[in-house]
Amino acid sequence: MSRGGVFLGVDVGTGSARAGIFDEKGKLLGSASSPIQIWKEKDCIEQSSTDIWLAVCTAVKSACSLANVAAEDVAGLGFAATCSLVAVDADGSPVSVSWSADARRNIIVWMDHRAVDQADRINARNSPVLQYCGGGVSPEMQAPKLLWVKENLQESWSMACRWMDLSDWLAYRATGDDTRSLCTTVCKWTYLGHAHMGQWRELDSRDMEACGWDEVFWEEIGLGDLVEGNRAKIGRSVAFPGHALGSGLTPTSAKELGLLPGTPVGTSLIDAHAGGVGVMESVPEAESKADLSDEEAICRRMVLVCGTSTCHMAVSKNKLFIPGVWGPFWSAMIPEYWLTEGGQSATGALLDYIVENHAAAPLLANHAASQSVSIFELLNKILLSMAHEQNIPFLSALSQDTHVLPDFHGNRSPVADPKSKGVICGLTLDTSEKYLALLYLATIQGIAYGTRHIVEHCNAHGHKIDTLLACGGLAKNSLYIQEHADIIGCPIILPRENESVLLGASVLGAVAAKKFSGIHDAMKSMNAAGKVVHPSSDPRVKKYHDAKYKIFRSLYEQQLSHRSTMAQALQ
Repeated sequence: MSRGGVFLGVDVGTGSARAGIFDEKGKLLGSASSPIQIWKEKDCIEQSSTDIWLAVCTAVKSACSLANVAAEDVAGLGFAATCSLVAVDADGSPVSVSWSADARRNIIVWMDHRAVDQADRINARNSPVLQYCGGGVSPEMQAPKLLWVKENLQESWSMACRWMDLSDWLAYRATGDDTRSLCTTVCKWTYLGHAHMGQWRELDSRDMEACGWDEVFWEEIGLGDLVEGNRAKIGRSVAFPGHALGSGLTPTSAKELGLLPGTPVGTSLIDAHAGGVGVMESVPEAESKADLSDEEAICRRMVLVCGTSTCHMAVSKNKLFIPGVWGPFWSAMIPEYWLTEGGQSATGALLDYIVENHAAAPLLANHAASQSVSIFELLNKILLSMAHEQNIPFLSALSQDTHVLPDFHGNRSPVADPKSKGVICGLTLDTSEKYLALLYLATIQGIAYGTRHIVEHCNAHGHKIDTLLACGGLAKNSLYIQEHADIIGCPIILPRENESVLLGASVLGAVAAKKFSGIHDAMKSMNAAGKVVHPSSDPRVKKYHDAKYKIFRSLYEQQLSHRSTMAQALQ
């Protein structure tokens, strides 16, 4: 391997830290993962930055070993992570964000919903910054979580010297540079990235004074102390994703990671946004539209980053305000493009919940293990045999009596109702594996109808999305992808490399190492297409899903009606 020839991407997800080594064409040479600890108590979900850094170091060393890559071969690295909130003191030591006061537990995990009340109070103020996050903050964003800590854990509040998004903290831990990413600050902290429009271009690539904080907003919501002292606690300077931080890896972090001091580190991305960077240019020649410029073509695509939750990423050159959908976020994923970000709070997590809590789950797990396949592969096989036995025209029709509203962890987009609940319509006393397979199919369809709702809503407000790209764990499930293609009516492109989030993180390292002039330039070289899944051409399939989609939409309307009826009854 030639000196400085590969790029390292690190992704800290909800359950593990992963590392991947890629060449300049985006080919994966080796990857590894290491589990991370998580504490869950009701709405409070917490992690430890100390534990996460140890897991990152383990994963990086293992990935380098598997790829047969020496420290001097790594030309640059980038970090991606969940948008969890990290608290550290003046020395960088953890500050507890937990009722338990356990100092290890210094991270409020992205999916934590302790701050629903705080989010409601912030939204009631109708601050102008809220129009840039779909009209209101989610309890998964940082301002409500910060307000919760201030109101409930005064000692921690006074001890914390830095509040950071997890991916920014990882880059800070690696380089000692406290510059924040336009991705994290704009998407999760109400930072107005477009304050830099016309002042800086990506090619200028430097840390910019953070002039996009709306100090009135922070004072109004009771967090004015965070903008005191030149905003040191939440970010004095910001940079485009991929901007080279500090002097690269510090000697300490380099030793811990098994890499060389000074190795360039790019400004971070949130994990879903790294998935977008890792996949959005993965379009095969046959699917590319010759009559569109590169700039127009990329604005017709939406990336589904499908994991525990699903994020729906689309970009535009003009800012588009879409009620209930996050954004428009300037330069939050691809520099100098506006990002629209839809999402579903529980997708992979919901499928796990449906399967694991069914009476047939232990039996199914044993059968899957004996056949050396995953539970989902076995469920897909069961559905195929059921469709054959029942002689139905197409597999999707098995679920005609079962309808699922997948809002088991609220609705992020496009209804933006964290209080929404999940609904399963059509339950029986059947406890068999076959009935579990039906529930699983109906749940996949419910998730896909949710994505259809998001796509239709975005297109009704100015987008022209006609192609989907999918990555993440669920994208490996052929039934999941085919149902989405059939239900949304768009082709779905799968990337050549499964590990799109790691690839997106490695793009940051390649840009920091000056291998490419910017993020989009790197994407064109390092993204590559794999399989294309087309919607069914059978008109009966379309007719079936149109009917089920109507029922899907009615389930939420009924829930609102039920909520209102019960609220009146309790007055």
